[in-house]
Amino acid sequence: MKVAVTGATGLIGSALVPFLSSGGHEAVPLRRVSGRSGGDGDAPSWDPETGTVSAAALDGLDAVVHLAGENIAGGRWTAARKARIRDSRVNATRRLAEALAASPRPPRTLVAASAIGFYGDRGDEELDESSAPGDGFLPAVCQAWEESAGPARDAGIRVVHLRIGIVLTPAGGALGQMLFPFRMGVGGVIGSGRQYMSWVALDDVLGGILHALRTDDLAGAVNMVAPSPATNAAFTKALGRVLRRPTIFPLPAFGARLAFGEMADALLLASTRVVPARLQEGGFDFAFPGLEDALRHLLGRAAS
Repeated sequence: MKVAVTGATGLIGSALVPFLSSGGHEAVPLRRVSGRSGGDGDAPSWDPETGTVSAAALDGLDAVVHLAGENIAGGRWTAARKARIRDSRVNATRRLAEALAASPRPPRTLVAASAIGFYGDRGDEELDESSAPGDGFLPAVCQAWEESAGPARDAGIRVVHLRIGIVLTPAGGALGQMLFPFRMGVGGVIGSGRQYMSWVALDDVLGGILHALRTDDLAGAVNMVAPSPATNAAFTKALGRVLRRPTIFPLPAFGARLAFGEMADALLLASTRVVPARLQEGGFDFAFPGLEDALRHLLGRAAS
């Protein structure tokens, strides 16, 4: 397949492009341009402000994987940052979907990132793709984000919304930020520790995207999480065992809120127990279904 990728320099995109290429596919990173209609004609590019995709990107395209978006954990959620988070997902996705729909030869498939933030803070409730959305800023953004791909669906493009969980990789994201304090022996539970963390190894995210690209009858919401969500306390203990470090320094809920504001409640203290029902029903084989095995693989720490 010829697959264009937005957000190709991000945490997932930077691994996805070589992953697809090594499998014999033509992965085309779409360079982001701004303020110019269509960018450079000879270079695959897109303009999130206008939705314009260059002719070089659209030529012979089979699919698009849309991963671009403002980092939700990049700073405190001021009103301006929340507006950027929403605009970079909702408006940019709508413009991209409109551009693909208007193409003389539109791609067959659009795999668009979404997030398990769709479900909000739900305690111990087990959540699959049929579960209702939650309440609050992130669920509202995720709902609008998925709805914004409507122009592509209406044009007959198969659209898959990957509701991605906490992606585990030492290259960045949540695990990347946790490694330094845990290696220094000052890691610990956050808040009560009872909140569920729905995680997934980066390797399985890449495999899940390829599965979505290749499965012609798969459309709509797909939870991209491992089948064994863990509480924050269980995650903390597992990471401590893998790194062989104590985990006795908790971060109280008030401390998290003091440091991160509203973002703490949505990203650190919320409990979201998500299962990958549609992936499992479709026969997707997780390389790392268990948390400790995933951490040992990612961190190069064999069991003693």
